[in-house]
Amino acid sequence: MTRSILLVDDHPIVRAGCQRLLAEAALGRVVEAADVESALALWRSECPDVVVLDLNLPGEGGGMGLLRAMRADRPEIPVLIFSMHEDPAIAARALKAGAKGYITKNDAPETLATALINVLAGRIHLDHALARDLALMSLAPPDDPLAVLTQREREILALVGGGLTAAAIAGKLGISQKTVANACTQIKDKLGADSTRALIRIAIDHGLAA
Repeated sequence: MTRSILLVDDHPIVRAGCQRLLAEAALGRVVEAADVESALALWRSECPDVVVLDLNLPGEGGGMGLLRAMRADRPEIPVLIFSMHEDPAIAARALKAGAKGYITKNDAPETLATALINVLAGRIHLDHALARDLALMSLAPPDDPLAVLTQREREILALVGGGLTAAAIAGKLGISQKTVANACTQIKDKLGADSTRALIRIAIDHGLAA
């Protein structure tokens, strides 16, 4: 029986590249989704053997929410995160939520097939550098939960906490609204927040809100 792979990424070029790599590796039939809702529909209809999941997805809960929903439904199906984020804090959250592997879009192309083979075999897949960073995080967890944020992310969080819109934040910092939106998504991923309201509460609780 042919193995099925659910590929979830909102960028058509990324999906096309993954399709080519997976076809070359002959790992199975690939079905694609570009957002949370279509991914859930295919998850239910296709019953895939493995999932390749980007974390930055349009739709309620984003990629992290989708991961949790899949794990709650069928925890035996391995999910491999394929992300633009190289931050070990985000990888740690994904693994804690049930992902069986984490690779980035800056990794070598052959990494995708290798990682899929590993998670399908029941193994956790992490590259050596990321595994080392995660080990160091577990040995010395930061006292400040906001320590995972960059200085720019702290600035944006403070402005979100002050009630500014994305347009106002972009104007104040001299950056684009898309950059602000991407930063807010990354801040949510790092802090485990599921909404802008949650970010406002975090900013207030940590004395960042003006």
